Amino acid sequence: MDNSLNLDDLAGDFTQTSPRLMLGTRRPVRLTAPEHTEIFAMKQTRSLPLLALGTLLLAPLSLAAPVDPLNAVVDDAIRPMLKQHRIPGMAVAVLKGGQAHYFNYGLADVATGTKVNEQTLFEIGSVSKTYTATLGAYAVVKGGFKLDDKVSRHAPWLKGSAFDGITMAELATYSAGGLPLQFPDEVESVEQMQAYYRQWTPAYQPGSHRQYSNPSIGLFGYLAASSLQQPFARLMEQTLLPGLGMHHTYLEVPKQAMGDYAYGYSKEDKPIRVNPGMLADEAYGIKTSSADLLAFVKANISGVDDKALQQAISLTHQGRYSVGEMTQGLGWESYAYPVTEQALLAGNSSAVIYNANPVKPVAASQETGGARLYNKTGSTNGFGAYVAFVPAKGIGIVMLANRNYPNDARVKAAYAILSKLAD
Repeated sequence: MDNSLNLDDLAGDFTQTSPRLMLGTRRPVRLTAPEHTEIFAMKQTRSLPLLALGTLLLAPLSLAAPVDPLNAVVDDAIRPMLKQHRIPGMAVAVLKGGQAHYFNYGLADVATGTKVNEQTLFEIGSVSKTYTATLGAYAVVKGGFKLDDKVSRHAPWLKGSAFDGITMAELATYSAGGLPLQFPDEVESVEQMQAYYRQWTPAYQPGSHRQYSNPSIGLFGYLAASSLQQPFARLMEQTLLPGLGMHHTYLEVPKQAMGDYAYGYSKEDKPIRVNPGMLADEAYGIKTSSADLLAFVKANISGVDDKALQQAISLTHQGRYSVGEMTQGLGWESYAYPVTEQALLAGNSSAVIYNANPVKPVAASQETGGARLYNKTGSTNGFGAYVAFVPAKGIGIVMLANRNYPNDARVKAAYAILSKLAD
């Protein structure tokens, strides 16, 4: 048997769910998790008895399943990308006019042949930061802290450190002064984490540079939950996610949902899942489905009934500073709309992610006015995610893949689809 991963076969395996399935619908959860021993893909062939085929051909056309008019738009953008980057499986969800459309490609688990659907769980990496930012904004609304509070006010163990001069907003927006992308490998316990922050010295004046950082927004989420006297995971899973109507989204996937949890695939095509480090829950820990993530997009576009949560969502949309055409909010990164593809590519480039970039203040009028596109990328070693939406147009897209592939490919595909949706 040929045990190689045949991505040509997978890229052609597409299922589309009727647009009549609305946000929040659930399929029955599978109860067993597959065992992985090797990676292989088997092309599936199907045949019909001649009599059955004749019956189908003679059936009235009215019995045929309706074809989603967005089919061709999504297919044209997604299929070439799947083949080029050898992506085993992808769930795409689109929101237009308040209606959800789901487009599912390939396999969630290559070894077992389990197909992707809109309830398949993917690791979304740094898209998790938008959830953390919403939780932090919720804590602000509930009176836990203020964004301009100094960090050490909410962490007595940081008194006398650099965090006496850094605000909670600067932590949330990666502008504390140069905190690194990741913790050092030796930071493995809460005590080591606290010692790391106490000895850290800013490379830049707080608020002057953006240095994308897990330890930065990670500490923000940790202290935000603490300000409401709750652990982060409990506040996320018992308050925020249910309040947003997200019932198939997890920090730790429970046993009964493991059958929905996709495997990611490494560059060597090995099945992998995230190996969480310090403050992983706060920085990159969410696992969710395209249906649930699109529900989050819908909440960001149309709002929610819970007044405190709605205020929190609105707070995450407010710009704090800009780098080029990208404006940094709490979690979300936004652009004046309409926006060019080049501006989106620049804002999601390696130069913005990995380098320290000087920032410019955002005019107060920009915080709540004008049409804007909001987006966020996210990755773990085996997964790649992208989310973008335009509230003024009522359109949004979610793209979840079980391979980490380049941001520019994600942006280009999403831009092509959103451009058609806006027509």
